[in-house]
Amino acid sequence: MSGIRRKLLLFALAVLPALSVGCNPFGLGFLTPIPVQPWTAERIEQKLNHRNDGRVPIMPPIRNGYPAPICEDAPSDAEVLRAMPRVPRGVPYVYETFRDDIVIVKNRLVDKIDPPRDFPLVGKAQLHHCHWECVIYYTELVQSDYPFPVYVKKPRVQVIYIDKDHLHLYVGENPDTQRQITQDLTRY
Repeated sequence: MSGIRRKLLLFALAVLPALSVGCNPFGLGFLTPIPVQPWTAERIEQKLNHRNDGRVPIMPPIRNGYPAPICEDAPSDAEVLRAMPRVPRGVPYVYETFRDDIVIVKNRLVDKIDPPRDFPLVGKAQLHHCHWECVIYYTELVQSDYPFPVYVKKPRVQVIYIDKDHLHLYVGENPDTQRQITQDLTRY
């Protein structure tokens, strides 16, 4: 019986070092590296840095006797570029695509205010529609250096529609209440 034990022990001692080195996926245990795509960090960063892109702001009420607000805040160039389709990922020095000479033209399409209604988690409010058409003019450069250098430049036009809708609280027709709520929300 001791001979069998000795042989099993020698076998285990011989096999154990072979399992802990090389391409064994379980060789590092908890510290085993997991392959992650290189653009994962970029996507997480965009999601955390631009978290207000899809949110609807809540503005003070529209006061009686004052002109109705208009959509003055056009989408920023960064918002427009983030809304564009992404450049296709290429292989460096084999096939790459670039966008150069970018010009953005912004046009307001819709500026209207709906009558008051109830919104979940907000209460009674008026929806202010602000729709923008953004026309992006750019030069697309497709570059390949392998097997021989090729550069193709094409003028491109991309149209993006962006909604910058927001809510205005509705507190009734009483001017004193409207003034008080506006002061509470804007601090002046």
